[in-house]
Amino acid sequence: MKKIILTMVLAVAVLACKSDKVKTSDAKEVDPTINATTAETEAYTVLADKSTLTWKGFKPTGSHNGTVGISAANINVANDKLAGGKFTIDMNSIKCLDLPREGNYSALDLEGHLKNADFFDVEKFPTALFEITDVKDGDEGKINVSGNLTIKGITKNITIPATFGAANGFVSLKSEPFKVDRTEFGIEYKSMKLVDMIKDKSIDDLVEMSFDILAQK
Repeated sequence: MKKIILTMVLAVAVLACKSDKVKTSDAKEVDPTINATTAETEAYTVLADKSTLTWKGFKPTGSHNGTVGISAANINVANDKLAGGKFTIDMNSIKCLDLPREGNYSALDLEGHLKNADFFDVEKFPTALFEITDVKDGDEGKINVSGNLTIKGITKNITIPATFGAANGFVSLKSEPFKVDRTEFGIEYKSMKLVDMIKDKSIDDLVEMSFDILAQK
């Protein structure tokens, strides 16, 4: 009986872990009505100092988390609803928030490693990009935002549950936490998929992300 219960618990845990991984597909053409300013749409400029893209990476012994800056972005709005947008992400601004800035294996050490060719290779790919391709109504007042995510020159289309609000010349766009498989973007360092990788030395292929965007007319 205990074995059956344990099996059920493990199955639920696996399903829960997979449930927040976004499905990816090949890049999609941007709908001409998306990301185009017309008489019906208004362009809002994202306030980079008040907007955050967060990340969290996992390994068998724990996790690390931090932020990445947004260098340029805009959101298009029509009738107080999200109608498009494009976000340029400054990969050189990667920060780790859970390690000390100095000492043995500091935040600076991890940031430097994330910037090199093992991970994001920021010298060759200084920016990442998210361009909205579609917006649909979701459940419980949320929306489903689809967009082309480009990392290291590889583009995949993903769909993210989010909330959107507009008031007094400002708009906010906040995503639910979602997970992206880094190996789909050519980041295979210590991947759990490598046959010869020692599991307790591996790094989880799924990276958790979320964003909280504020923009002004």
